[in-house]
Amino acid sequence: MKIKVFGTKIYISFLFAATLSFMIATDRTGLIIPTLFAVLVHETGHLFAMWVNDCAPKEIRLIPASVQIVESYPKSSGLQVWIIACGPLANIAVSAALFINYYLGKSEVSLQFGLLNMILALFNMLPVSGLDGGRIMVIVLSRRKSPYFAVKTVKVLTFVLSLTAFFAGITLAIRGNFNISVFILALYLAICTIIKT
Repeated sequence: MKIKVFGTKIYISFLFAATLSFMIATDRTGLIIPTLFAVLVHETGHLFAMWVNDCAPKEIRLIPASVQIVESYPKSSGLQVWIIACGPLANIAVSAALFINYYLGKSEVSLQFGLLNMILALFNMLPVSGLDGGRIMVIVLSRRKSPYFAVKTVKVLTFVLSLTAFFAGITLAIRGNFNISVFILALYLAICTIIKT
């Protein structure tokens, strides 16, 4: 399905819609809707910064496990870093508001949503290929070294984090605390080592 919003084409793949429907239907934790809200906040932060700085994205693709923004970033590397950082900053702002709400009203829901937004912001700032932190690191390193060096450095860090997560998962499993999420994280990071930063 394709729609157009403020001059930006939005493509929603069938697999994305099917995966999303399946996740919502089978969710037993009650976390899928808050997680989707946190992701929406995050991506809106990027998009708002792009629209404000007159570099609206050409296309947004919603595919399984990813939101791809076909950027029309400005040439200024400082502005690029700002636009990339606005995703995690949006999550941090929402998280702060929810923590204040929790402090004033002792709402457990606010605390959970606030923590979820904070975790998403911190995760996205990891210096990993495919995440905001990795993209910022490539831009910053490219100022001092070659773009090739910057990309290779982020790929190596991603690979090291993938191995760390994998061995952490094995260690937990040996101790009787098997956690599939750690192995999914390791796999995700391994895939990130072969995708574009």
